Amino acid sequence: MNKICLVIICLLFSGRAMTQTNTFLPQEPPVTSGAINIVTSSLEEADGNTYFAEAVKNEKRGDLNDALTLFGKAAFEYNSSKLFVRYGEALLRLGNVHFLMNHYGEAEQVILNVALKNYSRIGSKTGQMESYYQLGRIYFAANKLTQSLWFYTQQGILAKQVNNNNSYIESVLGIAQVKIRKKEYTLALRDINRAELLAKSSNNNQFKNKIKEVRALIPSKIGAKKS
Repeated sequence: MNKICLVIICLLFSGRAMTQTNTFLPQEPPVTSGAINIVTSSLEEADGNTYFAEAVKNEKRGDLNDALTLFGKAAFEYNSSKLFVRYGEALLRLGNVHFLMNHYGEAEQVILNVALKNYSRIGSKTGQMESYYQLGRIYFAANKLTQSLWFYTQQGILAKQVNNNNSYIESVLGIAQVKIRKKEYTLALRDINRAELLAKSSNNNQFKNKIKEVRALIPSKIGAKKS
């Protein structure tokens, strides 16, 4: 866990644009020729790509602790080379691994305080939308329903803005799950039916099982009465 904490601390400091000395991050290099800067950036990008690929392999194998460390290293390299889109991708994967390990506090810190700020800074609505989705899941798993509902709602708003139907359906189903846990079954059923209609209208079968799973969470008597 010490390595994991170190990685999170590094990422948190890197996202704050601090001016004082930081022992976790390299200082701004002196002004040199453009050729040297390009070579350095390329090396950092290559290292980031290597760490990211290895992290994905470890995650698939179930070696989540190693995946955490490697995604953290990838994020550090991408940030150093100012590849902020790739930086965000590594942060999202890092947060997701924390989520899989039930490290909800750590996942929240990575996504809310680093990934979301990064995507907001570079103006990526898609990145913000994906961050909102992860935060919705994290808060739901932690049983923080008010926060979960808010972030799923924000995801849906951005999904409409960028015309991402899949993400919008995800947000609707996330909201439905929150309402089910709050025992607002009638409202939840309306959301489920809306998600199902959206999926059918776009001939999208990827949510078929998910919709069934969420619908099954509603007590059968209520579902039969309202369906």
